Amino acid sequence: MQPILTYDGSFDGLLTCLFEVFEYRLHDCRIQKSGDPLLSLFSTGRNVETQPEKAARVWKGLAAKGGKKVQHNVFCVYLSELPNMEELVLGYTQYLFGSGLKVHNDFSNTYVLQVAQTERKVHREKHRMEAFIRFRLTKDNIYFATIEPDFNVLPLLLSHFKERYADQQWIIYDTKRRAGLFYNLHEVADITISFNESVENAPALCFDEKELMYQELWKGYFASTNIVARKNLKLHVQHVPRRYWKYLIEKQ
Repeated sequence: MQPILTYDGSFDGLLTCLFEVFEYRLHDCRIQKSGDPLLSLFSTGRNVETQPEKAARVWKGLAAKGGKKVQHNVFCVYLSELPNMEELVLGYTQYLFGSGLKVHNDFSNTYVLQVAQTERKVHREKHRMEAFIRFRLTKDNIYFATIEPDFNVLPLLLSHFKERYADQQWIIYDTKRRAGLFYNLHEVADITISFNESVENAPALCFDEKELMYQELWKGYFASTNIVARKNLKLHVQHVPRRYWKYLIEKQ
């Protein structure tokens, strides 16, 4: 029967499962999150408890096989949340550790190619979030922004905004995954927020009066600089896809 390793859904939990695969020389196995139905009727599930020390050893081993690039690839595949994410990570790492050479650029291998393609998609989503996120000042003097990306790119945004907005408090909140980042001028913390009502439907309750005025001024500026005769919606959508318009004040 095919063994299935289950884990708690965390990245360290996934790395711990990889450690178990190599420690017990499991060749024909699968990895999936705890609580998900077993992928096969002819399989047995075994829960793997997350162990940071084992995860750290796998993480170090990935660096030895291709440096930070390989580590970044694996992390991005995990953040992609694709249905076959665990299968990709398992196949990719088995190929890397099964070869005495550094084969992380061997795109003739299916897993290496798919991992590279997934990493590019996740990185593109991260780049777009950096470009399209719009902060709004709350009455608590905290700059607040909501996102709903296709992939879980929130962890990848941390360093970018911490470096560029180091002199102000800010929150970036992923409404799809109900998780956020809060920077308090010293460090960034993971947070969750329970809204009594939608922020979008109650701006007067949440945002500073000047912020609402600035939003109206920006909309007016955007409208006044728009040249209707030169409008090219098709080209515009190529550069700013419609699914990102909800983040842009000028599109509201």
